[in-house]
Amino acid sequence: MTLVLALDTSTDVRVGIARDGEVLARSHVADTRQHVEQLIPLVRAALRDTGARITDVDLVCVGLGPGPFTGLRVGIVAAQTLAAVRGVPLHGVCSLDIIAAAANGPEEFVVASDARRKELYWARYAAGTPFAQRVDGPHVSAPEELPPLPVVGPGVAAYADRLADRPRTDGPQVIDAGLLAALGTSLPSAGTQPLYLRRPDAAEPTRRKSALARTPIKRARRHQARNADDRGRP
Repeated sequence: MTLVLALDTSTDVRVGIARDGEVLARSHVADTRQHVEQLIPLVRAALRDTGARITDVDLVCVGLGPGPFTGLRVGIVAAQTLAAVRGVPLHGVCSLDIIAAAANGPEEFVVASDARRKELYWARYAAGTPFAQRVDGPHVSAPEELPPLPVVGPGVAAYADRLADRPRTDGPQVIDAGLLAALGTSLPSAGTQPLYLRRPDAAEPTRRKSALARTPIKRARRHQARNADDRGRP
């Protein structure tokens, strides 16, 4: 029997546990700014609810995004650490693939999640067996730039007014970590690197800054200039 622990922090904080394809637990904290504080306590609670311990985990699955830099990094680092401590495989997937796997879409559809800054993360999918396959993306853009296809996912509610002219697809409106745990390695691997799609807001300075306060220096220079003028006067 294989016990799978799944984490996804591309939106809020989500944890799932499954054994041999059967979901045993799924839990979440609906807060997009509490990933650091809530993730590990949520893992512990989910394991406790299933009567399992971290030493029972045989596989760790993690959503790689796309998602905001800080929250996404928390989940991926936690998954990498747990897998390394247990000495078990780590399987990373595109978080949008989790929604597509449960969507009852037409031949082609779009999965979208909130990227903030008035934008969406999205990918295009084609119907397939056993579940839809990603054929384009992920990308980040304004809602109006999505392909003219039915759309599903948490981005629909976030930008309902700007997607009002788009048909909807039946499917989950959130990322289900329980489903991620149940599907496990059936979902295509996306590697192990985060799908940020954007550069982080924090950037390395491009020029060296002086450690000295500027104001006293400027004041001293003005004083020297005045003295020079005084000495030059008749």
